[in-house]
Amino acid sequence: MTTRPDTPEDLIDWLKGTLQASYSFNLQYQDPEFNNELCNLTDLSELPEKPTIKIIPVIELVPVHETCSDTSSQADTDILSISSSDRSSQSPDVFEIPKFPVDVEYRLRQGNLLYLRDATYLKVTKELKHEILEKLAETMYAYKAYPTNEEFETVAKALVQTHPCLKETGSPSGWVGWKNSLKFKMGNYRTKMRQCGRLDVTVNGGKRGRHSTSGDPPNKDIKKPRKGEINFLPDFPEGKEEHNLEEARQVLVNEMMKKKPNGSLVNKEMDMTFALRRKEVVQDKPAISQMVHSWPALFTESQVYYEFSRVVGKNLRENFFDALDRFSPSLMDLFKNKRGLTGQVLAELLRHTKTTEPTDIECLCLRGLPVVLGDDPSSSKHALMQLTRTHTFKLQWDSFVLMKKAHS
Repeated sequence: MTTRPDTPEDLIDWLKGTLQASYSFNLQYQDPEFNNELCNLTDLSELPEKPTIKIIPVIELVPVHETCSDTSSQADTDILSISSSDRSSQSPDVFEIPKFPVDVEYRLRQGNLLYLRDATYLKVTKELKHEILEKLAETMYAYKAYPTNEEFETVAKALVQTHPCLKETGSPSGWVGWKNSLKFKMGNYRTKMRQCGRLDVTVNGGKRGRHSTSGDPPNKDIKKPRKGEINFLPDFPEGKEEHNLEEARQVLVNEMMKKKPNGSLVNKEMDMTFALRRKEVVQDKPAISQMVHSWPALFTESQVYYEFSRVVGKNLRENFFDALDRFSPSLMDLFKNKRGLTGQVLAELLRHTKTTEPTDIECLCLRGLPVVLGDDPSSSKHALMQLTRTHTFKLQWDSFVLMKKAHS
């Protein structure tokens, strides 16, 4: 800027052009007369000789006009709308660093330019480090409340790759300190979410201290998502209490007593009560027989797919058949190399497989897996039984064959 602006509006216009900012913001400055506290800038004559100015973005609220549409035709499709769950995708393999507040982005941009020109690192102040770590913790929490050590490393690496001016001097990797700081910040962020009542971290409240609230030793029975679970313990839907969801559960039980339950109603209520179901599974650890009694719809084939999508965020049917096609050659080799009584049974199955059609090969693999695993294939025609903390996946053999033929 070659000339001093006349008004704060002129200064804002110049900053918008320089920073290429497409949003509105106000300006604050550190006032020496008030112990350098930030004050709103209303007159440029109030600025000291060398002022420190902070940009404060202005959030503009736009009214939302809701439109109603008929979605009943999609009720029985594989598209699942999860109104009661928080997360919809797994942690990405390549972590994308989020956008930081405007003033932080500006300082990082200037630091990156200096690094490219002079290979000098940015001097990270306590305030700047707090802003960076807070935003990273918020973004990581959107994927997982308890990230693994590898995920912390991934984020720390991505940070210094995106903003090389943040690399640490004296560190072989340049990011180990960021990883450790991020771990502590994530713990603080979980505490903040626990105070807000988030169930996925509230369930572990008081278990890590020297004196746990339940009287158990510290760090005992810490409840964390298993691998792949993105909605481990979601919050209740907005405006819904436990008694509201219990009423919806009873509606489900009554509906499943009918000879032909309403599929649209079952999908809607199962979606609505997902958080209640997860709370019961994670905290109470009920027996399978109790789950069958409380949630009969959960043990239907369609709801097995839906529940898997709610918990893991993936399509069970597509993922299962993709994996089966990928491992079929290895399974065929395993069947051929087996010896003893197991090998004789598998050899008989191989002899009955006359073609190499994908569906026939998949049928062979599904028949042979119970034999290899030591189950009795004659007593149950099931193709897959996967017992998880939430429910039992029990899909019958005939259903798999018919479904795959339709899928092909």
